[in-house]
Amino acid sequence: MANPFRKIRHFYGETVTELRKASWPTRSELKSNTVVVLIAIFLFGGYICLADFCVYNWVQLLTSLVR
Repeated sequence: MANPFRKIRHFYGETVTELRKASWPTRSELKSNTVVVLIAIFLFGGYICLADFCVYNWVQLLTSLVR
């Protein structure tokens, strides 16, 4: 019977090797990218909020006309 921990150790070793190959962002790159993501979240959130408000009012208008 094969040792199940051998596969786990092998997987862990390969994962560590691949993570060492990755290029990690510097602190300044991380800060600037975080700011970009936060601005995008607020812009998309505002757009979705406005679109939801418009669709809600449009549906309310249509249902009031049908009654």
